[in-house]
Amino acid sequence: MLTRIDHIGIACFDLDKTVEFYRATYGFEVSHTEVNEEQGVREAMLKINGTSDGGASYLQLLQPTREDSPVGKWLAKNGEGVHHIAFGTADVDADAAAVRDKGVRVLYDEPRTGSMGSRITFLHPKDCHGVLTELVTSAPSAHKEH
Repeated sequence: MLTRIDHIGIACFDLDKTVEFYRATYGFEVSHTEVNEEQGVREAMLKINGTSDGGASYLQLLQPTREDSPVGKWLAKNGEGVHHIAFGTADVDADAAAVRDKGVRVLYDEPRTGSMGSRITFLHPKDCHGVLTELVTSAPSAHKEH
């Protein structure tokens, strides 16, 4: 069962400049950064708030590390902006299977490693009214500040 909006992914050309915008404009601070080689992105997670299930809600800022990455291709086609929405779940495997049974295409056969050690999968945007949708099970350690 989906429990919260885990994060909204925002694709950007310059991660540092975009982080500074969100810091200066809204006071959001970076709680975690990493490079995900598999996804081809450099990212910053800006914590918005905690949630009742022990998780949190974030803005995930994504700068591609290579042009042929999914975010790199998306930026080339669409420019900067909202890339995806991610819903938190206690069991990404079960929820991915449940939506697959309802006819929604799940993009990965098995969940992959996402930000902060989470387990993730994506749902096809054509099956989700044009929205690339991610399902996320946070790593137990993700509930602590990084």
